[in-house]
Amino acid sequence: MTTYAVTGATGHLGRRAVDELLDRGVPASDVVAVVRRPEAAAELAGRGVQVRHGDYSRPDTLPAALAGVDRLLLVSGSEPGQRVAQHQAVVEAAVAAGVQRIVYTSIAHADTSANPLAPEHRGTEEVLLKADVPATVLRNSWYLENYTAQLDRYLATGEIVGAAGEGRVSIAPRADYAVAAAAALLADEEGTVVLEVGGPGVTLAELAAAVTEATGTTVRYRDLPADELVATLQGAGLDAGTAGFVAAIDTSIANGDLDTGDADLAALLGRPVTPLADAVRAARA
Repeated sequence: MTTYAVTGATGHLGRRAVDELLDRGVPASDVVAVVRRPEAAAELAGRGVQVRHGDYSRPDTLPAALAGVDRLLLVSGSEPGQRVAQHQAVVEAAVAAGVQRIVYTSIAHADTSANPLAPEHRGTEEVLLKADVPATVLRNSWYLENYTAQLDRYLATGEIVGAAGEGRVSIAPRADYAVAAAAALLADEEGTVVLEVGGPGVTLAELAAAVTEATGTTVRYRDLPADELVATLQGAGLDAGTAGFVAAIDTSIANGDLDTGDADLAALLGRPVTPLADAVRAARA
């Protein structure tokens, strides 16, 4: 039997990936949920999943967490500035444990992107290339939830404000990415595989139109130069660093850094990516 492990298994993506493995018929006893707080995974333990303590920032916890694991879904960490070292600790523990394949959630076009999040993913991909273990690198584009989390503001103001110009961003709901990650973990691949994973590319003006369609409230996109977006965001209460970060992401969208197309995601899903308006409508509900 193959044993599958998912790190960050109580997080938004990891938990959905565990559920997808179980839904696809993987015995719960063959699934390992690696978590920082085992008590937060009590429901999974109750379903028969092996819940193990593993903390990216505590390498000493990782050997026991990955013992006996054949395939590992390494969900990228959430602490900027620490991720390469954290991920390297997981990869080294996985190699020592005899893991046969690592699936890693990277970022779109990690090797060339100017997105401010890309360097740590690029660094992790380099760690994987040097490791003695095959990998499936899922270069995920943007989660729809990055936008729907702001839906109330869009509806209240009637606009999405950004600096992305006509750039396209391949957004898809997090649930689609989780299903894709589980599918990649179950797939029998040879060697290292790199996939550019996302939905059909849309402009932020098209996103605004989808919000309008899904909610019945007119929302338009207002495009600004990056420096004006920074000033606008600061005026709305964001600190300078966060405002600059958001503007840098939009600039990378304008450059095409988050446009992957939907072919790789649809192939992993075995179906079309969830339509944008449907996904916005579900988020609103």
